Amino acid sequence: MIVSIHQPQYLPWLGYFDKIERSDIFIFLDNVQFKKNEWQNRNKIKTDQQWQWLTVPVIHKFGQKIGEVEINNTVRWGRKHLSALTTHYSKATYFEEYAAFFEQTYAQEWKLLTGLNIHLIQYLAKALGISNTEFVISSEYESREEPTERLVDLCKQAQGKVYLSGKDGAKYLNLDAFEKEGIQVIFQEYHHPQYPQLYGNFEPYMSIIDLLFNCGPESLSILKKGE
Repeated sequence: MIVSIHQPQYLPWLGYFDKIERSDIFIFLDNVQFKKNEWQNRNKIKTDQQWQWLTVPVIHKFGQKIGEVEINNTVRWGRKHLSALTTHYSKATYFEEYAAFFEQTYAQEWKLLTGLNIHLIQYLAKALGISNTEFVISSEYESREEPTERLVDLCKQAQGKVYLSGKDGAKYLNLDAFEKEGIQVIFQEYHHPQYPQLYGNFEPYMSIIDLLFNCGPESLSILKKGE
């Protein structure tokens, strides 16, 4: 049983979905501190000017947990994001196949950032053809506060025998703590594949929607080339 654990991000990049695809259980880490203007409330899309940010405005206090962060709905951010997707991707081969979902999503008023992010990630995983991964939310489990201990606790409760970590995990994880509990740690080494894009030269590290809009049913096989 392979477990991976990650903060719920907004429209994540390809490597995030590689983690999901390689895992039996993917745990959304929603009970750690929110970091504004990293990847939890924004991501990048390709444009004719190279790329641009899509940022979800939030209301938060320092030290607040991700799962507590509210979206600032006094700003018409949903309309702006949908307009950006339409402007920059309407000519993409498969945009129309997914457009209705985004229209419906951005027409809703989302209170919590995690609710929006998890809704998007689960849809995008399904759209890619990832169907065997179970999604769990970390706040539904009991876990300690120390970073490695938290991950060990989550893996144990998910009955995971293997923890799939990001490549930077080697810099901060206490691997002995995993070994003590009989949990093997493996590290993701993801090499970004190239694929057909709009607007000239290839631009890596865009949101997964860039791949999906351009490549549709071939997206998962392209995604897996990075493994």
